[in-house]
Amino acid sequence: MLPTSSVGRKLVMAVTGQMMVLFVIGHIAGNSTIFFGKLNAYAAGLHALPFLVWAVRLAMIVIVSLHIFYALVLKFENNAARPELYKKKKELESTFAGRNMVWTGSIIGTFLVYHLMQFTFQMIDPATAARAHLDSAGRPDVFLMVARGLQRIGVALVYLFSVTALWLHLWHGIQSSFQTLGLNGEKSFPYIRKGGSLAAFGLYIAYASIPVALAAGLVLR
Repeated sequence: MLPTSSVGRKLVMAVTGQMMVLFVIGHIAGNSTIFFGKLNAYAAGLHALPFLVWAVRLAMIVIVSLHIFYALVLKFENNAARPELYKKKKELESTFAGRNMVWTGSIIGTFLVYHLMQFTFQMIDPATAARAHLDSAGRPDVFLMVARGLQRIGVALVYLFSVTALWLHLWHGIQSSFQTLGLNGEKSFPYIRKGGSLAAFGLYIAYASIPVALAAGLVLR
């Protein structure tokens, strides 16, 4: 049953947002194997579990769709309900990240499509596709595909721009989700806010380090 109240919609946003944060953490944990020469083994391990991979993919499609849908619904409702003076007052009190959640979310969504086309469906540069090259163990060469892609300065800059948007989105979104779930006590919320900011920045550094290291030629097999 879909929520019909503003509170219910915000709760869906909070829960789906936290689920996506967990996915973002798991995704970078797997991708970080590139620094240890284990990316191909990690990718092969995932492909050996097709049921799990597709279950996660289908779940994320539902989660992301709900998050985007209710983000737009709440945005339209807020724009229609706020008097102009109240809106200006709230903008003075809010942060840059909070005021631009729709835009950073749009950047992330656009990048997600590009990312899937490049590395999952391998459509953008078929000549470097993992399925077209095998490593010494006979596995699809995911490392070669990722390295050749992100060693291009233009592609690396697209990734850095997108993970910056992710950082800003998570910076506001993590603390906002805890607040929506009622975990915003006078004593606890300052720690939640700081913890959320640190987590968002940590994920930014983790994601940004991969294109930076590859573009700089610092990652070897």
